[in-house]
Amino acid sequence: MSKLKVLVVEDELIVAMDIAEQLRDLGAEPVGHAKSGEQAIELAGQLRPDLVMMDVHLASSMDGISAAQVIRDLFDIPCLFLSAFSGADSLARAQLTAPAGYLSKPFDESELGLALAAVSK
Repeated sequence: MSKLKVLVVEDELIVAMDIAEQLRDLGAEPVGHAKSGEQAIELAGQLRPDLVMMDVHLASSMDGISAAQVIRDLFDIPCLFLSAFSGADSLARAQLTAPAGYLSKPFDESELGLALAAVSK
């Protein structure tokens, strides 16, 4: 069975590095890192990962929810949302993209493992 290929979209480098390490520990393959919604769309098209781990709040003109919708529409790649904020408005918008799941930051490796297992089915 091949490794789950994951694109990490996170504008904080230290957080992205931690997520990539957790992914490797869980047997997944982080295939790229994007810092903005626009970059996430570009890399999703180039790399065609199995999953995009998308921070909801990005320091760019396009937030993670908007980027996830474009990625879903163009490439049919599921997104697993990450956020330190779980406001009702953000959750409602995120649900419109048919997400693979939603993890609140900080999350631990076991929570991430469960989310990846659900996507791998």
